[in-house]
Amino acid sequence: MAEGIPARAQGKPVLTSRDHERVRTLVLDRPEALNAFNEQLYDELTEALLAAAADPGVAVVLLTGNGRAFCAGTDLKEMHRRSTDPAFVPGKHGFTGLVDALAAFPKPLVVAVNGLAVGIGLTVLGFADLAFAADDARLKCPFTSLGVAPEAASSYLLPRLIGRQNAAWILLSADWVSAREAREMGLVWKTCAPGDLIETAERHCATLAARPVSSLRAVKESMVAPLRADIAAARERENAYFAELMGGPANLEALTAFAEGREPDFTRIPE
Repeated sequence: MAEGIPARAQGKPVLTSRDHERVRTLVLDRPEALNAFNEQLYDELTEALLAAAADPGVAVVLLTGNGRAFCAGTDLKEMHRRSTDPAFVPGKHGFTGLVDALAAFPKPLVVAVNGLAVGIGLTVLGFADLAFAADDARLKCPFTSLGVAPEAASSYLLPRLIGRQNAAWILLSADWVSAREAREMGLVWKTCAPGDLIETAERHCATLAARPVSSLRAVKESMVAPLRADIAAARERENAYFAELMGGPANLEALTAFAEGREPDFTRIPE
């Protein structure tokens, strides 16, 4: 781990970090869980982004995943425990803290999507300045299949990024999008062979990292500042809907079905 990124005492780190010529590469490292976010990973990535933002030696951050997935979203087993166990203890930052850090991150953020990208694995692209994907990557937002609402200002950022109808399909259908479709929509900037993904992303990061950090920050702030109020408003709406639906009949049916290894049945869930 890079200096300034604390490891959690309760287990091995689930995020790795390496620095090279002012590019800090952060790698989600729960490959056995397809890099799904548990509370530990939310906290470690949040702390890593805060450290990179404050480190004058870091010009660009590259985010990717270890193994055959970029990120399988939120850890549904832990989400089920959180919904049903009154004794569940959340992390320091959690999902909300991570989105705060993404929204406020002042330097270029580059994302390289290797393999599956689900939930936050897709919605993080709304905060990316550049996004690359392997040709075999598949992405989806599973919110309606989990009986919950959108997250991470995706109800605002995705329509702005890829257009109303593309965003509506992704957010409403909970269906898969291929890497080719993601590139055609504008959800990712470039696609390449899986074996070339990191080299391609690193090459573009190196170009950015050769520029003055003060200028990079000024460009990013100029682009993002007009959006901050709308991002905050979208998050507030989404959080209200999420709080209303989380733990409700549809969400519990989805999480129970996942735990039991079956498809959820929403046909008898009242509105």
